Amino acid sequence: MADQTDVPVSSELIPAATVLLIRDTDDGIETLMLRRNSKIAFGGMWVFPGGRVDDEENDPDDPFASARRAAVRETEEEAGLVLTEDDLASWSYWIPPMQEAMKSGGPRRRFSTWFFVARAPEGDVAIDDGEIKEHQWMSAADALAKRDAGEIEIVPPTWVTLHDLQQHGTVDAAMAWARANEPDRFETRPMVGKPMIVAWEGDAGYAESDRDAEGPRHRLIMDPDGWRYERT
Repeated sequence: MADQTDVPVSSELIPAATVLLIRDTDDGIETLMLRRNSKIAFGGMWVFPGGRVDDEENDPDDPFASARRAAVRETEEEAGLVLTEDDLASWSYWIPPMQEAMKSGGPRRRFSTWFFVARAPEGDVAIDDGEIKEHQWMSAADALAKRDAGEIEIVPPTWVTLHDLQQHGTVDAAMAWARANEPDRFETRPMVGKPMIVAWEGDAGYAESDRDAEGPRHRLIMDPDGWRYERT
């Protein structure tokens, strides 16, 4: 395997999409989480249904529409649940840092990902036991607690999305919020040091990657004792 410092970094952004499928329960909102095969990108991670935009559905002149098409297709392929594009509301848009390694020993792939939210349709979840090895409906709080306990692994965009989902008590409330607001844009910038910190626009240290800069905060502190999100 090539040393990670010698692996070429790709500046190209690969368009992708993912969907928070949410449903109401007596205890609040649950969202569908899928565990990815350990041998593929984001291996072993718990994620929302989603994946890259295929060439045939990609319209460079309308990347948002392309992402919506991919979101619908990926939901059916990975979870066996059928959505329409009208079911989707945009939630956020994520761009990884240049340092993000998505494939050891080869080009580092960078996925620019639209996050959508949709009411979970009727029907049973059906995974393929190929790319997806396991599924579970979880509340956002349970998923975050499982991560802190070391029971599951999730990446920062998933963590922040789950954190924000906790603000909404019902599917109707979450969908109404998403439809009424412009999606947040998260262009991630890591800050060297321990514990690891990733930051976004609005953080006082964002421009210079200065973890000690005084002022407003918009960052995720990835402390081994528990991740913390700070947003002024």
